[in-house]
Amino acid sequence: METKNFLENVSSIIDSKDSKRFSELITEDGVFRFGNAEEVKGRKAIEETVEAFFKIIKACKHEILNFWEKEGSIVWEGKVTYTRADDKVVSVNFANIFYMKGELIEKYYIFIDNSPLFA
Repeated sequence: METKNFLENVSSIIDSKDSKRFSELITEDGVFRFGNAEEVKGRKAIEETVEAFFKIIKACKHEILNFWEKEGSIVWEGKVTYTRADDKVVSVNFANIFYMKGELIEKYYIFIDNSPLFA
């Protein structure tokens, strides 16, 4: 797996707001945590959680600023630009940590302060 291509694929899936394809990036029993929210476990629950978030935004666009990988884990430093339902555009920085199991993500942690999205 080439990491930059993998991250570009993840970005594309998120930016297309495809919660089903997003969940398929994660193992069946995987874990997903967005910011300070509770962990969500299992592919179906992750799909439902992500779908609910996608419904409150009009669009998003992710950028890869940097990334690192080591022994089954990837850290992605990025920037996301959200278009809110009221058409206001908000950009915030984030860091994602992926714990990989083969080609799939076993644990997906997003570190972000997206409070400007709701301001």
